Amino acid sequence: MDYISDIRAKIGHDPIILTFAGGILADEDNKVLLQKRSDFKEWGLPGGAIDFGETAEESCVREFKEEIGIDVKVISLLGVSTDNIQHYPNGDVAQAIVIAFLVKKISSKNSNTDTETIKFDYFGKENLPKIFNKQHKFMIDKFFKNETPFYD
Repeated sequence: MDYISDIRAKIGHDPIILTFAGGILADEDNKVLLQKRSDFKEWGLPGGAIDFGETAEESCVREFKEEIGIDVKVISLLGVSTDNIQHYPNGDVAQAIVIAFLVKKISSKNSNTDTETIKFDYFGKENLPKIFNKQHKFMIDKFFKNETPFYD
């Protein structure tokens, strides 16, 4: 089992605080990579829960590999977001603490083999799709406004 599944097996859907790490990968046109998530069927930034014993940087790198199939390197901290109570489609509730990084792609091939990702694509600030939560939207907006580091 994984970390969140282990916790949820003990407490069910009760509210908890979870810490996540993810990042923004921008292409040469300053478009950001987004994933269409299988749980919400909407778009968001690649990232996920930090596993026990893992650093935020390690988690960010792992999540990009698992969810999008690319290797990235953390370049810098973008910010920290704490202002979101997330209600998941399965009934779970969590306050999400997100540590966001700017990352650089170091592999040349994208491949999606993860069940958490329906698809992924790059989007500019003028053509962003609907983002699944206000926290990811906040981080994307701060990135495009070059207002980093950020916190809420």
